[in-house]
Amino acid sequence: MSDRAPLWLFGDQLGRHFHGGAHADREVVLIESRSALGRHRYHRQKLHLVLYAMRRLAAELGDRATLIQAESYRDGLARLGRPVITHEPGSHAAARLVEDLAKAGVVQDILPTTGFALSKQDFAHWAEDRGRFLMEDFYRDQRRRFGVLLEPDGEPVGGRWNLDRDNREQPPRQASLGVPAPYRPQENEIDRQVRADLDELAAHGRIDPVGVDGPRLFAASHDEARRALDRFLDTRLATFGTHQDAMLDADWEMSHALLSVPLNLGLLDPLHVVRAAERRHPDGAPLNSVEGFVRQILGWREWIWHLYWHLGPSYLRRNALRAGTRLPGWWRSLDADQVTAQCLRTALTGVRDRGFVHHIQRLMVLGNHALQRGYAPRALTDWFATAFVDGFPWVMPANVIGMSQYADGGIVATKPYAAGGAYINRMSDSCRSCAFDPGTRVGERACPFTAGYWAFLDRNEPRLRANHRMAQPLRGLRRLSDLDVVVGQERDRESF
Repeated sequence: MSDRAPLWLFGDQLGRHFHGGAHADREVVLIESRSALGRHRYHRQKLHLVLYAMRRLAAELGDRATLIQAESYRDGLARLGRPVITHEPGSHAAARLVEDLAKAGVVQDILPTTGFALSKQDFAHWAEDRGRFLMEDFYRDQRRRFGVLLEPDGEPVGGRWNLDRDNREQPPRQASLGVPAPYRPQENEIDRQVRADLDELAAHGRIDPVGVDGPRLFAASHDEARRALDRFLDTRLATFGTHQDAMLDADWEMSHALLSVPLNLGLLDPLHVVRAAERRHPDGAPLNSVEGFVRQILGWREWIWHLYWHLGPSYLRRNALRAGTRLPGWWRSLDADQVTAQCLRTALTGVRDRGFVHHIQRLMVLGNHALQRGYAPRALTDWFATAFVDGFPWVMPANVIGMSQYADGGIVATKPYAAGGAYINRMSDSCRSCAFDPGTRVGERACPFTAGYWAFLDRNEPRLRANHRMAQPLRGLRRLSDLDVVVGQERDRESF
């Protein structure tokens, strides 16, 4: 093994594109920080995934890896007793720690991250002198830069850059899409030891996780991630696009890739994932499925990462709609049994039982509910980052503060993603078995999303009237003859 400085990897930098290549002969250092594990109320299965992934990598690397269990990262590096190098980390707090350690000589060099296709330097150049940062512009430039789904003349394959309009079909009448099942990992001795260690930490009050323990559902090693990707591309990508925005209560997986965990643990190289998907068209998967998947990885995921760094820590304080309601106890504790609305109960149950629901449930059920009820955006961002198994500090700010809650006033989204029960009824099967009626806004059967939508508009009308995309909804608001009744009812609502 080389006598060069060891490579210190965080728990979201575990793929071969981080520790292979030019670093293939370096010692790898992994630190399990007990203080980091207990810093927030993380989902129990999220803690399991991170610890498993680190220990599995250490086992795979054998003598090349040094795994240190310590009270903190500083303590772990002190026990190592040698300077290290590391990659740019994935949060502002970790970046400050690494910079402090560099000043102290503990970190010799901070390498550019290899977890994203576009470098921070290239994004800064792209963003320079732009008045607005439109994701669609960024996505098209990403396609051009990396030559993805392009004709020889540089135009998009199929003649359109974005096929989102083809991916909004309503769910089928049956309870399931009936597509092949996704990859499922088999637990092993490392899983059993991680579970025992987490039980002990909880018993001693070192961690206070939310959610329930359960079988590990997501890939958390190199081989598992490769198998999960291949299974998706081989059996599920072809049906991914059409019902991408639909929801089925009994089919949480539908045709979704379920690759966000291995991607966000750094186990998959995103550009490799995109290239692999691109090769499936035109021989196997339709263009709307391939393009929609590419847009999620090369467009949205990269966009969210770069906005996190470009907008800086102050972005977390954005609150354009002046929302300040404390997250209710049933929300924070994932007590889905306290919820009556079928769509909301299904989504919260998914978070409780597996730390995961797909993007439309996050945006149009959980996020929509929080937006209507005025939950504090910073607290909501922290909740999404800790209660979801694929949540990390960089993932959630632009997704929640920007896209979901419109708290940034329009940097990420051009209008609030607020919708009434009619949208949920159209795009899910939840309303068929719900105690509430999506077409009713007053009375015992009043849908909390339908009535909540109008109450939200009434509360925020002064802050939204200048947005031309909200002109039609606000005109509808002014035509409601029972608006005062609806607003009073929702102000006093205790049951959802």
